[in-house]
Amino acid sequence: MKEIIVEVPHRISGFFEIVDVHENGTKITDPIKLGSRGAGFNLNAVGRTRIEVEELSREEETTCEIYINNNLINENAETTFFIFNHLKERMLFPVNIKIFHEFDLPVGCGYGASGSGALGSVHGLNELLKLNLTHFECGQIAHVAEVVNKTGLGTVCGMIARGLSILKEPGYPCVFETIKVPNNINVICGTFGKIATKSILSDPQLSKRIKKAGQLALKKLLQSPTIKTFIECSIEFVKNTHILEHLNLSETKALMEELNELDIMGASMNQLGRSVYAICHEDDKNSVINTFKSYLNPDEIHVLKIYEEGIKIINIDINYN
Repeated sequence: MKEIIVEVPHRISGFFEIVDVHENGTKITDPIKLGSRGAGFNLNAVGRTRIEVEELSREEETTCEIYINNNLINENAETTFFIFNHLKERMLFPVNIKIFHEFDLPVGCGYGASGSGALGSVHGLNELLKLNLTHFECGQIAHVAEVVNKTGLGTVCGMIARGLSILKEPGYPCVFETIKVPNNINVICGTFGKIATKSILSDPQLSKRIKKAGQLALKKLLQSPTIKTFIECSIEFVKNTHILEHLNLSETKALMEELNELDIMGASMNQLGRSVYAICHEDDKNSVINTFKSYLNPDEIHVLKIYEEGIKIINIDINYN
């Protein structure tokens, strides 16, 4: 038995522009080129992917079990299962694989769990099974897995970029610009529940508004690439898309509005989740937490930092006799 653990930071997207057509108006069909422009930031909370591999005899077939927070999911973990199937042909001998995803933040709530799990799976399998993929190839496979399964468009590139970053072009390879963040900045967040990313990306009316609002936000941020402009653009994006009204997110809207009455940098909605994040200085942390407490239980509120580090491989080739 061999085991590896890979940690990948959670990420919040502030705004995004869906890019699914070429400049000439034709549909983009290559999943490598599909994606989004936008901006967001990595967090010092992580998705942790632990992979166990047991070598089988030559006559046996390779198998894979996938768990999310200790629940057996298998094929329903669409992105991870896609990666397993994609890499299976590269495996030199039959193996029994168990993939365990554990996330510090809620799944399906706009914290990039799918992207974290995708990167964790491909990097972990690559290292453990010695598939000889480059870091570039690992990122590309993770990006394609997200796009094909409609669990994300630019999250993987954002995680690779680290910190607070602007995704300037869609698809892979990632084209990004990073924004410096002061040390005394806190990100405080909480969630009211899930939104299926697939349902948003498949909604023509909402997708159209997202494209337009995302273009406006990106143009403004590129003119003044600061954390203050980022949160302003993210708030405007939510207003311009009417996403809160479209999805009837009354609690999310109310919390956002109350937080933005405080003297802080600003608060907006995670893209995509029924979640709210507030960016504030250390001195304003308590007032922000108290506002969150009027809507959520204390254990549902997370006090975090914007994280500049990347993917971490914790253990390689731990052998059990």
